[in-house]
Amino acid sequence: MSAWYEDDHFWEMFAPVLFTEQRWQAAPIEIDWVLRLLPNLHPGMAVLDLGCGVGRHSLEIKRRGYRVTGVDRTALFLDEARRRAHEEGLAVEFVQDDIRHFVRPGVFSAALSLFTSFGYFEEPADNRQVLANVCQSLRAGGALVLEMQGKETLASKFRERDWTPLPDGFWLEERRLEKDWSYLVNRWIILRDGQAYEKTITHWLYSAHELTTMLKEAGFGEIEIFGDLEGNRYDHTAKRLVAVAYK
Repeated sequence: MSAWYEDDHFWEMFAPVLFTEQRWQAAPIEIDWVLRLLPNLHPGMAVLDLGCGVGRHSLEIKRRGYRVTGVDRTALFLDEARRRAHEEGLAVEFVQDDIRHFVRPGVFSAALSLFTSFGYFEEPADNRQVLANVCQSLRAGGALVLEMQGKETLASKFRERDWTPLPDGFWLEERRLEKDWSYLVNRWIILRDGQAYEKTITHWLYSAHELTTMLKEAGFGEIEIFGDLEGNRYDHTAKRLVAVAYK
């Protein structure tokens, strides 16, 4: 049976709630923050956007003068990213591939994995392989920026259920924790035009310590942990778990 993230119909149904106009408008600010976290990254250098989706961040990085490769498995998203790049005349390389396999040794000066695009694979070894691939793909001194929901940040605000109004319906979410607080099971339901579409998505949860250990095992050296992309401390006020890992 296929994994949930291999269901193209799921991504098509949920794209409008995942990539809202508000999230598109946030991309320039988020890239501003990312570039502050990477002071040694300069225009002209090669950047890898892993799990690039519809290209929110890939396109913005390219606008700043970097060479950009965006990788995702979902053809629908890559088609949208290419369409937007073409409209703006932006030369971005978009690659359809499984991030467990994508590797280009020593090519990139930086890599990004934003918006909880890491930890989807059920087998822990697969997620470790992704980090090893990124480390191998970076040049010496290159850095990976990982941004996700951490165990500690989720614990401070966990809710079993939420609902969000949409222009043409509602988005319902139910959550439960499994595997000793290491695995999040999300039941998502969209109600639209009298129809309901439901999907269960899952991903691993990491503490800052667990993520640091994984990064070191993958070959990274110095690792910095932050509570958001703005570079604030990872403490009780943290909004997200952000790791900057240097090769």
